[in-house]
Amino acid sequence: MKEIIRHKLLHNLNRLKTSVKWVIFAIISGILVGGAGTLFYFSLTVVTLIRQKYPWLIFLLPVGGLIIVACYRLLHDEKDSGTNLVISAIHSDDKLPLRMAPLIFLSTLLTHLFGGSAGREGAALQLGGSIGNGLGRLFRFDDKDKHIMIMCGMSAAFCALFGTPMAAAIFSMEVVSVGIMYYAALVPCVISSLVAHGIASYFGVVPELFLLGSIPDFDISSAFTVSVLTVLCAGLSILFCVLLHQSEALFKKLFQNPYLRIFVGGCIVILLTLLVGNQDYNGAGIPVISQCIDGSVRPEAFLLKMIFTAVTIGAGYKGGEIVPSLFTGAAFGCLFGNLTGFSPSLCAAVGMTSLFCGVTNCPITSLLLSFELFGYDGMPYFLLAAAFSYMLSGYFGLYHSQKIIYSKYKTNYINKKTQ
Repeated sequence: MKEIIRHKLLHNLNRLKTSVKWVIFAIISGILVGGAGTLFYFSLTVVTLIRQKYPWLIFLLPVGGLIIVACYRLLHDEKDSGTNLVISAIHSDDKLPLRMAPLIFLSTLLTHLFGGSAGREGAALQLGGSIGNGLGRLFRFDDKDKHIMIMCGMSAAFCALFGTPMAAAIFSMEVVSVGIMYYAALVPCVISSLVAHGIASYFGVVPELFLLGSIPDFDISSAFTVSVLTVLCAGLSILFCVLLHQSEALFKKLFQNPYLRIFVGGCIVILLTLLVGNQDYNGAGIPVISQCIDGSVRPEAFLLKMIFTAVTIGAGYKGGEIVPSLFTGAAFGCLFGNLTGFSPSLCAAVGMTSLFCGVTNCPITSLLLSFELFGYDGMPYFLLAAAFSYMLSGYFGLYHSQKIIYSKYKTNYINKKTQ
């Protein structure tokens, strides 16, 4: 009897020690990655302002591309696969080098400075993941614990840039393996996300918030209209993923030399910019998203953003794909609302939620993100958007390393990578 009691006491003590350990390291991760993410946020803000002040910088995009390739060559990271490597490191034990952090930091700044069409969250995930993994290696964590540290870093960086602690905490657990979540990382990810949010807020990072104004009553007619929009957005998310992956494959097939590949890609972006006549589709495009929420959008905006982003990322420039997907969803949703006469502002928000869910396969994160960006008044519409988009977007996704563990349509174990 004494032995049983002793065993239970030791077991509870070990659990307490583990809990304390994760609280401590989640705080450390939140502080370090939150600080790095905050620096990254302000650096991106500065280079974006410089590009807007000096529009001629777009003509240096090919040169910026050459610098990016040279930096990766210099640090012997030519085969970098970006966010795919971070995800793969969690479920496949692939090595995640610490040098990824400064590389993605610098290369994303160069991409935005010279007008490449890319987001920032991909850089955030890589920045946070590599720092989290570095902490795990520094303190000699085993592989399983290092995986949790990577997720902590991802959550902290995502939150520092977007100011969405709920979505950031869940995203890193949900995006790795669709159908299951690593709940062992829940407390560490929540704490690191909240700490990073506190760091970013202290230094003046302003989260992205969009006011929707008056939201139509939820009834059968409005539910049907939004469901139609969501079905269309699910198809658009598939097109977005296919464009990104096929453009990358085409660039590599046509231009095997990475210097030539990125130089040509930069020239194509310049040509597209000149044809469009403005720089609305360069950079992340947050101002255009705000216009869509206000109900104003060019009919072709969603398609142009997909093309600009596919060329930029496919050629080898660095950044992220999520903000461009939000841009695409907002533009398409606003267009749909203007054509149908149903609240373009709400349709833009629903489009953003649907596209995000479709390209990431993360319905819970999508729902939380919509709450943090738009508030809770449109909850029924966002719930429909996340549900339909998740189901109808199939097994496509932004990240090839992401695994679909369970079928979206049956309770079957399939364990396949996204297309």
